[in-house]
Amino acid sequence: MTAEKTTISLPKIQPTSVPLFQLLWRVYGYLRPYWKQTAGAYASLLVILGLNTLIPQFIRWIIDRGVEGNQPKVLTWSVLALLGLTLVKGVLNYFEGTLSEVASQNVAFDLRNAIQKKLTQLSFSFHDQSETGELLSRAVQDVERIRFLTGRATIRILDGALLLIVTAVVMLVMDWKLGLLVLLTMPVLVYRALHFGSRFRPLSLLLQKQLAGLTTAVEQNLRGMREVKAYVQEDAEIKRFDCENDRWFELSVRSAQLQAVNLPLLFLIANMGTVAIILYGGSQVISGQLTIGQIIAFITYLGQLIEPVRRLGMIIPAVAIAGSAAERIFDTLDTVSEVRDEPGAVPMEEIKGGVVFDSVSFSYGAKKVLTGVDFTVQAGQTVALLGSTGSGKSTIISLIPRFYDPTEGRILIDGSDIRKVTLHSLRNQIGIVMQDVTLFAGSFRENIAFGSETATEDDIVNAAQAAQAHEFIIRSPQGYDTRIGERGVTLSGGQRQRLAIARALLLDPKILILDDATASVDAETEHLIQLAFQNLIHGRTTFVIAHRLSTVRKADLILVMEKGRISASGTHETLLHSSRLYSEIYNRQLVRKETLS
Repeated sequence: MTAEKTTISLPKIQPTSVPLFQLLWRVYGYLRPYWKQTAGAYASLLVILGLNTLIPQFIRWIIDRGVEGNQPKVLTWSVLALLGLTLVKGVLNYFEGTLSEVASQNVAFDLRNAIQKKLTQLSFSFHDQSETGELLSRAVQDVERIRFLTGRATIRILDGALLLIVTAVVMLVMDWKLGLLVLLTMPVLVYRALHFGSRFRPLSLLLQKQLAGLTTAVEQNLRGMREVKAYVQEDAEIKRFDCENDRWFELSVRSAQLQAVNLPLLFLIANMGTVAIILYGGSQVISGQLTIGQIIAFITYLGQLIEPVRRLGMIIPAVAIAGSAAERIFDTLDTVSEVRDEPGAVPMEEIKGGVVFDSVSFSYGAKKVLTGVDFTVQAGQTVALLGSTGSGKSTIISLIPRFYDPTEGRILIDGSDIRKVTLHSLRNQIGIVMQDVTLFAGSFRENIAFGSETATEDDIVNAAQAAQAHEFIIRSPQGYDTRIGERGVTLSGGQRQRLAIARALLLDPKILILDDATASVDAETEHLIQLAFQNLIHGRTTFVIAHRLSTVRKADLILVMEKGRISASGTHETLLHSSRLYSEIYNRQLVRKETLS
């Protein structure tokens, strides 16, 4: 059954902010490292241009001398020579296409690497506000459009423009009256082509954005398919996608209408030249002022003029689309990460693990999440974070590895402000194990060794054993070489968490950040995870978002969070008697959860 289309209110097309020339100039800058291939392609183009100028004159000579002059030998040898010129032109066309394609593919290669590098360097605040589908569209489809622009599109535009100019000059030299009559249509053609491009470019930007929206919708459905089915939202998701698809359809129709009007109009204007040649040129032949060969040469040249016009009508939309694609790509590449190495940042030496929050506040946009947080943690201590959802626990642990920077105050590790050291050297000494574990579609070995480039096989096995993961790994079909599904969907929650613990152990960090939630696993798995946690915590400064009585009781320092502030801090024994909020959390949540489990 075909989904019924709904009427979509389309936004008014607005001109883009960055001049097209400025965008294209920057795009062509990516060709500089590949100037040899580019130069070879354009050298071939110039020789082809010369042949395109010569061949109609040669045809004129063949007709006038070989046919009109009744010289069979001249006709035979001239046709063979014409065939040879055509073969040479074909070979040059091959080199032109191949060399331009190699150069443009290298541009695409560099742009994809630059986008990937930028996306991995940008801070969490950028990714919090970005849609995955939008970013995928920029890295794949937009780059492909730039590849076409820097390759065949530019070659065809330049080829058409030069051919137009040279052919026009030759036609005027041959017969300036007939040439001028034919060329009167050229300004109209150029105006029409440029007018079309100015209207099509902003529309193409809307099309690309909507395509990114469609990609996002599909990606989110695939990623959340379990939730969609669990909450019986199949029909709602189909309807939501149908709405996005309708919008894409309406924009595509508008694009097709613009192109459907433009291209035939270009051909109509160009073919008026053919009428002029037949009408005026024919009368000149009859009166003896022109030869048949000259008329055929004129028609051949006109055919060469119509082709560049056709290309102009086809390529200008591609240039318009590439301009919009370039704007989106450079918007990503020019984004400045809110969290980055400051000027003069130095590598952090091996740390002991002392952490100080000094009047730290943090706002996410207009919303204040932390206010005046102060605490000191000695190296090797375990800190338990307690509080309701939205109290600021996750924000605190996100500030330590500088996923975000405080809006006020500072964070010190071993007395050094973490903004004064390089991000790599800081994060390389911090291990993170969260409840929502991220695994990759690789083998067990690759997932455990993620983040440790020098890990040996013994290191990986020892880490897996300490994390209580070795047994289920060796029971897998290929052991440590067994590949797991994307995001580890083939594994249980407990297995994923133990793999994350093994990964952290292999990194051997001095500071640990972890979520010890084990409510969703059975008693045996929970016991294994707790053993792994004990191996992981030993001798390290540890920040734990606590969900268990044992974690809270063993903590050296407990921070009770409420509305972005530290409501109380201390040990379990002191807080039981001094903090009403802690007693409430302890008795109503932790004790109750432990009893139920």
